[in-house]
Amino acid sequence: MDLEEAARAWREDGFVILPGFLPHDELKPAAGELDLLFPSAEGFHDSTDPRRERFIGDQFAGIDYFPFASTEISLLAVNHRILALAETLLEDGGVQISGAEAWAKYAGASDYDQDLHRDYLGHSLLVPSTAPGFRQLEMFVYLADVPEEFGPAHFVPRRHTADLPAVPDRYLRPGLESKSRFHDGSGSPHLYGAQVPAAGPAGTVVAFEIGTVHRGTAMTAARGARYTMHLNFRPPGVHWGQRRGWAYSAVQQDWFTFVERATPRQLQAFGFPPPGHPYWTPETLAGTALRYPGLDLTPWHRPG
Repeated sequence: MDLEEAARAWREDGFVILPGFLPHDELKPAAGELDLLFPSAEGFHDSTDPRRERFIGDQFAGIDYFPFASTEISLLAVNHRILALAETLLEDGGVQISGAEAWAKYAGASDYDQDLHRDYLGHSLLVPSTAPGFRQLEMFVYLADVPEEFGPAHFVPRRHTADLPAVPDRYLRPGLESKSRFHDGSGSPHLYGAQVPAAGPAGTVVAFEIGTVHRGTAMTAARGARYTMHLNFRPPGVHWGQRRGWAYSAVQQDWFTFVERATPRQLQAFGFPPPGHPYWTPETLAGTALRYPGLDLTPWHRPG
């Protein structure tokens, strides 16, 4: 599937599954540094990795936030193919990354089986829009194989959800009830019957809108371990689309290491003005050289 075909599927269904989108040679450096963030399957299940206790009892305990201890995984978050996909889906050449998380899940560590839901409450000050120019994009990037028994996300095509209001955001499984206005207590059996599984090999990318109904599923493999990234993108004018504020993280050593290896386009996705922007003056170039002494500022010295 080429990028334009992916965009058509994304607009029609609210998601698109791209098996093996990232080729092995581009994924391998990041996959080779997973141990800097997480225990291996053996280390967790054999209790030989002292970090294992962190992952017990909370399905979200396995999340690490950008910048990562692995610079290769940080760079993969804004890989050129990832950015090209985001630009195509959002129809904007200046997309910004608004969130980046690496996530490890281990069979038996927690209950990863979720209700169907939409993510917008944690990604926007407002509600989802499907209008061009105002869409927000999420991606799951598979750092290792995610077969069905490893708990991939399941998605509901838009034709089943187009008439649902912005609230509730969560649709309970049949037989459950809720009094919260953010939950649908009907059981929504028609939605659960329409789920599409997003299993795939390492390098798979699943792109979806913040308003797309989906859920995480249970890990059933006896010694399973699942490693993914969760990325968020928005057009530059969608200021209400927020996940993380990067300046808050820009004092960490891992941030400096990432910046000094990143390309101008990768840094632009985090908010750096592109080369040729009027921000770049002798004053700001000199100051940036002091802040990031390992960054080659040659591209920013050139006129746009």
